[in-house]
Amino acid sequence: MKKVNLLEDPVKKLFAGYLLPSISATMVTSIYILADTLMIGRGVGAIGIAALNILLPLFSLFFATGMLFGAGGGILLSVCKGKKDESGANQYYTVAFIMAAVMSVFYTVLGHVFFLPVTAFLGRNENMTPYVEEYGRILISGAPAFLFASFYQVFVRNDKAPKLAMTAVVSGGVLNIILDYILMFPLKMGMAGAAAATVIGTCVTLLILLTHLVSKGNTLKFVTGFHLSQAVAVVKNGFSSFLLDMCNGIVTFLFNRQILSVAGELGVMVYGIISNSAYIASSVNNGISQAVQPILATNYGAGKKDRLKEVRHLAERTACFSGVLFAATGLLFPALVTEAFVRPEKEILAMSVPAIRIYFLSFAAMGLNVLYTTWFQSVMEPGNALKICLLRGIILNSILVFILPIFMGVTGIWMVMPVTEVLTFVMCRIMLKKQSFCRT
Repeated sequence: MKKVNLLEDPVKKLFAGYLLPSISATMVTSIYILADTLMIGRGVGAIGIAALNILLPLFSLFFATGMLFGAGGGILLSVCKGKKDESGANQYYTVAFIMAAVMSVFYTVLGHVFFLPVTAFLGRNENMTPYVEEYGRILISGAPAFLFASFYQVFVRNDKAPKLAMTAVVSGGVLNIILDYILMFPLKMGMAGAAAATVIGTCVTLLILLTHLVSKGNTLKFVTGFHLSQAVAVVKNGFSSFLLDMCNGIVTFLFNRQILSVAGELGVMVYGIISNSAYIASSVNNGISQAVQPILATNYGAGKKDRLKEVRHLAERTACFSGVLFAATGLLFPALVTEAFVRPEKEILAMSVPAIRIYFLSFAAMGLNVLYTTWFQSVMEPGNALKICLLRGIILNSILVFILPIFMGVTGIWMVMPVTEVLTFVMCRIMLKKQSFCRT
């Protein structure tokens, strides 16, 4: 079988070869959460969805930390390979792995010790407490699996095995869905069953990814020594990916707290439906960006600027198509989106239909903003990538989620993300125009 050449193969061929596997790999979070939400909505009810939504920031934290070290080390690994520096590539892989292992232990231990205060901070109330604790304790025990599944997706893909990453995620996701049904319905394990299915599915994903390390095509090798400068470089280059994955968790946290005060538990349940749909859109957008990341980083390392522009333009067109498709779905079929998760009552539809129509408009620009984050990371401009992530993941959301409801009520909450993504897109285009090379 002919080996992939990221520096010479046609860009369209490379992008096509990485696109589906990358999207499938980044769907890992949304597959697990979506399956849990659908089953919990049918087996436990709206209160179960609200409880799960309270815990979504923890999902985001575990997977985002895997991306922090995976993308940070993976980008530097690809740049080194573009420069034919195999030793440097493996040093970054080793340093990234050590940091990921330390954080997985940290999250597991502290998560159990401080479980009640952490979940109270996230928005848990008395009605949700038994459901949050039943699901959350198992979720935290699976933190190492979540973190390393995310970590190895990036490194396996950067080591020219995107199809294995796709196989791993699809296998774990299918198993999760099957176990969700078995544990929740025939075995009647409720929220604990959904959590156990998610952890088991993730472990299977990770085990399949690890088979790459014993394959003939593997070039990932552990080396001795831990260099602080390399650790700093990994964190610096991966921090934007961390924030990118944390955006959903941060937004969910802010929205949950504000919606509880404005619309109560019904609003949190409706937002649970929306946020799960947003995970799907985010996964597709992340997949498009991750498909071009190894190509961009490797060609940047080799100084091939014309190929950089070609890759970016191809990804931009794909992200635009994806964004329009998601936005149109929300505008045309909001009731169907609701019915996919719960048996909707009149009061639920009355709130969810306009909310979905407004919120889904944000997906039109989201894909491009995610892509530009990866672009700046891959051409070693992590400062610009960080600005994008801070703008759309923290700054604008934090301001608008408190200001807009004052003038527009609960409608203002649904307007936050469309306004945020449009303003971020404008800033991204300004950054691109100011870039010293590879201008459009």
